[in-house]
Amino acid sequence: MTDETASSAPANPYLVLGAAIVLPASGHVMLGMPARGLQFLFFMVILGWITTKLAPAEAGFIGRHAGGFLIYALSILDAYRIARIRHAIWVHKARPDGDSAKGDVPSNI
Repeated sequence: MTDETASSAPANPYLVLGAAIVLPASGHVMLGMPARGLQFLFFMVILGWITTKLAPAEAGFIGRHAGGFLIYALSILDAYRIARIRHAIWVHKARPDGDSAKGDVPSNI
């Protein structure tokens, strides 16, 4: 790889995943999508609040905030998915042979 392709490398998907797990919306910020991260945070708070009002009194902490945890889980998956796609595209573009397949695979598959 040249210096140009190495400098424009996307964020490591596992690093984005770890950041998204530790701090909500940080994975999206690492990907350069802070507005998307803020949207997830907004809906996390709103749905967490709604489920606190709708959940029964004997529900545990997770049960009372299930809506917020659902959006939190979706935001983690979304940040990781975007990072994986960007990384796969970067790896594909960095290959010198492009789309050519090698090996015994017939060309019609």
